[in-house]
Amino acid sequence: MALKTLSPYLAIDGNVDGRADHQAAGKDLTEEIPPMANTNNTARVFLPRPSEQPGGLKAPISGPSESAFTTTFGTLLPPAQYLQTPVGKAAFYSLVPSGPTSSPSSSPPSRVLLLHGVQTPALGLLPLTTALQASHPHIHFVLLDLWGHGLSDTPVLPHTPALFHELIDALLAQLSWPSAHFLGYSFGGATTAGYVAARPERVESFVLVAPAGLMRLKDFTAEEQAYLLGDTGDGAQAHDWIINWLEDGGDVVPEDWKERVGRGEVVPAAVRQWQKREHRGHVASIVSMFRDGGALDGQKVFAEASGKGLRSLVVLGEMDDVCSVGDLEEVGFKDVHVVKGAGHGVVRERVLEVAALISGFWDGPDTRTGV
Repeated sequence: MALKTLSPYLAIDGNVDGRADHQAAGKDLTEEIPPMANTNNTARVFLPRPSEQPGGLKAPISGPSESAFTTTFGTLLPPAQYLQTPVGKAAFYSLVPSGPTSSPSSSPPSRVLLLHGVQTPALGLLPLTTALQASHPHIHFVLLDLWGHGLSDTPVLPHTPALFHELIDALLAQLSWPSAHFLGYSFGGATTAGYVAARPERVESFVLVAPAGLMRLKDFTAEEQAYLLGDTGDGAQAHDWIINWLEDGGDVVPEDWKERVGRGEVVPAAVRQWQKREHRGHVASIVSMFRDGGALDGQKVFAEASGKGLRSLVVLGEMDDVCSVGDLEEVGFKDVHVVKGAGHGVVRERVLEVAALISGFWDGPDTRTGV
């Protein structure tokens, strides 16, 4: 199964003083960025599988510091806030409203939670969020670094859907949000669908952008299935195969990535490689999410989500090889919009088109006021 359109976009994205220093001094970030190698320099970590007998709760693998991240990639995101849970600490970023909390001509949402894909942290959804914020300044947007991504810890537990649902529960509680509108990309789309199925009362509406979760295990070769199921007896080999599959055999950091970061751009490949080097639990989280987190064979969960009666929108790239219109229609989704010429990375390839589709959905009928 090829992954030409998937690999550049699946796996990305504050010490408040560091943010203020950069803004006040106008510091050239490119002078502070260390060399970037296309390697995984962290020691191997293997997380338990769901079938393994749990022992006592182990301490999580800590995420990198905010200062380490911002020194390398700048302060595009707001300062990180942290959520402490029994299984680890997670980072989130709050983009507070900059305009009136309601619109005189429509009733779009006021609280939106965005969930990123596997490998790429919250920073990867910032371009889309910025575009949406420009047309909806009244919305409070929150981006979350999922477990093992960005600045969030890696819990030493199987990364099952329930682990992420509990993380979302804790975040909503910390924000004092009884419910929210959800926007999930790729793995974040699968997580959103699962959350809708499990907690429909906490979801006002949801948008899935190029969702993962509908690939079928049977479509992989016997050897590939053995890696995914953990039947090879060689955990390191399975890890390597999964990462190579996600990255289509390689993840090339552009030569001018430092200059682009200095101009305020998000460079996904550079962020991914930085996480491999600086976050000791990142690769283990990727592998566990892909195997056990709902990235495969999620037809039943998606069908349950589509049957909850909530307003939903799906945005898909025409050339996406992770999900198709047929896959979505099979599980009951009807409002599916296809962006011509785009692949799985539609969320970054075609930011303005995706933002326009989401804005039209939010501004349409039946979106609840004040939520």
